[in-house]
Amino acid sequence: MTTNTNNPAGKYASINGINLYYEIHGTGKPLIMLHGGFGSFEMFDALSPALAAKYQVIGVDLYGHGRTALTDRPVRMESMADDIAGLIQHLGLEKVDLLGYSLGGAVALQTAIRHPERINQLVLISTPFKRAGWHPEMQVGMTTISPEFFMNTPIYDAYVRIAPKPEDFSRFVASMSEAMGQDYDWAEQVSALRVPTLIIAGDADGLPPSHAVEFFSLFGGGAKDAGWDGAHLISSQLAILPGATHYNIVFRADLLLPVLYPFLDK
Repeated sequence: MTTNTNNPAGKYASINGINLYYEIHGTGKPLIMLHGGFGSFEMFDALSPALAAKYQVIGVDLYGHGRTALTDRPVRMESMADDIAGLIQHLGLEKVDLLGYSLGGAVALQTAIRHPERINQLVLISTPFKRAGWHPEMQVGMTTISPEFFMNTPIYDAYVRIAPKPEDFSRFVASMSEAMGQDYDWAEQVSALRVPTLIIAGDADGLPPSHAVEFFSLFGGGAKDAGWDGAHLISSQLAILPGATHYNIVFRADLLLPVLYPFLDK
């Protein structure tokens, strides 16, 4: 482990041929948090301090993002999932709770699919289980993004400020656009999962609420009335948050925390 000079809490772990950046805040039950595409752990600034007051929050900058440099390795959710499993082992943890938003949610889901023995509980925010789950315009937008699109935006400014090699930005955008064009449908793997999962989506998200309901049904959710005593409740849960979009949901701690705490504390 080496300390990152830009952030006293920051460290690097050598995993799967990359130097994966992470931060640890707070104490208690370990909770790894995975940010969305083109972002970094800073994306959770509105949410992580409250969670770190109750749990040991481990914030990661995914491969190629933030303070974790891009290498020649392609951007793939499966290999990024293996990075997270490697980090769990690196930290000497047996099991963790894992929370992911958007791209980070896809990586979190793949981590649970590929390494279920490492995951205690799973939280997926604004995450479809198949590429076709995104609204059509989102699917098109993901593959047509250019570096110029980000110029003079907070995403570009943050990358230049914290990335180990700011000159990699154009290559990073190209790698992400290629990755987000890959088709996937993980329904079969999700149906086989036994990890308690909380699915969270906004009612005005990048995926329709109907997809979140379909996702929930793969865990056996919504199949019948739970009964007056909750006897038929399953271990997974679904939350559709009002007035939440794909772009503001991670900033809505007022909506997220009342849903997150009861699930994580189970």
